[in-house]
Amino acid sequence: MSDLPVPGSWLKIFLPFALGYFLSYLLRTVNAVISPELTRELHLSAADLGLLTSTYFLAFGLAQIPVGIALDRFGPRRVEGFLLLVAAAGAACFALGDTLASLGAARALIGLGVSACLMGALSGFSRWYPRERQSSMTGFIMSAGALGALTASVPIEAALPLTGWRGVFWIIAAIALAASLMIFRLLPGETRPRGRESPGEALLVVAGIYLSPPFLRFAGSSMCFVGGFMALQSLWAVPWLMNVNGLDIGHAARTLVLLNLGMLGGQLSIGILGTHLARRGVKPVNMLQAGYGILLILQLAILFDAGPPAVLWFLLGLLSAVNSQTYLATSSHFPRALFGRVSTATNLMAFAGAFAIQWGMGLALDALTAGGQTMGDALRIAFAGLIALQVLAFLPLLPGFRLPFPRRGPTTTPTGSCSRPDDR
Repeated sequence: MSDLPVPGSWLKIFLPFALGYFLSYLLRTVNAVISPELTRELHLSAADLGLLTSTYFLAFGLAQIPVGIALDRFGPRRVEGFLLLVAAAGAACFALGDTLASLGAARALIGLGVSACLMGALSGFSRWYPRERQSSMTGFIMSAGALGALTASVPIEAALPLTGWRGVFWIIAAIALAASLMIFRLLPGETRPRGRESPGEALLVVAGIYLSPPFLRFAGSSMCFVGGFMALQSLWAVPWLMNVNGLDIGHAARTLVLLNLGMLGGQLSIGILGTHLARRGVKPVNMLQAGYGILLILQLAILFDAGPPAVLWFLLGLLSAVNSQTYLATSSHFPRALFGRVSTATNLMAFAGAFAIQWGMGLALDALTAGGQTMGDALRIAFAGLIALQVLAFLPLLPGFRLPFPRRGPTTTPTGSCSRPDDR
């Protein structure tokens, strides 16, 4: 990594962010493996399990607007360092919880605590790395998330007989505390932006982002592709593998490992090749167009069982790595000073999608099975509905597609001046 901005920055900048996002993804997906124990101990229905797991996404999503404003004003060191302390408290509360309500509240606290882990990293990279490195650094930080997802599969399953799910969360609380200390101690100092906007002005800027056609172009794909993948990976992949493909929990967990290995391989590929592709004129939106098109075909293959499950789910993870580029594709249409708010606005769409899809699939499964469908058939119907939504969300990404909204002018920066978008 000879082209890093300053000597030692791989250790001082990337590693603290990587540990935070590793933890965020581990907490996002750990319920997929502990869900049988939670269901058995608490007597949860599918809708209960979907709601419990998705409270993470709900709290995470609700935090995105204030987190984006805070990142632009105070910087990632202060914001992410503090919130990881909240995550540690949430993990400890989850370890102590014994009802659906207490566990749901603790998981929501966890979601709030890790709500800046990815956006803080991307905000830091935009400050401390050159523009052409952004795709690569995004791929590398996403690789840390993939390692977290891997840890939440077979390693967590192996630890459950020794520690139980409560012991797992005590260990996670300790890791979150360590990650917060690393953020505070290792990240460079930050200077605040010139000029101070009022809270009302900050919210007006956020509203302008949400109403702009460039943002709306990517909002649907963020919800249905990024959010849809998170809903599958963090909960519904294991029930699919068990009820549709007929695997036991051990084989399903190992297939989930392959899914996460695929995601790791995809993100590392983007990390290694991203800078080269950017210099060759390949933009993040081009990666989304190609990746999502192939992803739709692959998901149809999973739906119709057109290949070995291990291979299909590995490829799903591999192609899902392109999701990381949605943040860069969206933010490229806005001034660099708004990076924190644009990226968190995009993330809000993704997590709103994850919450709605995860809980919505649980409600659909309960309704379909109550109507006489087997769980396997109910999962197929729900998955087909997700694919249909993704097709609709893919259309605005196609060249030549125009949204039926008037084009807005340049976005106002936090200092009140007008600025043209970055050419990322």
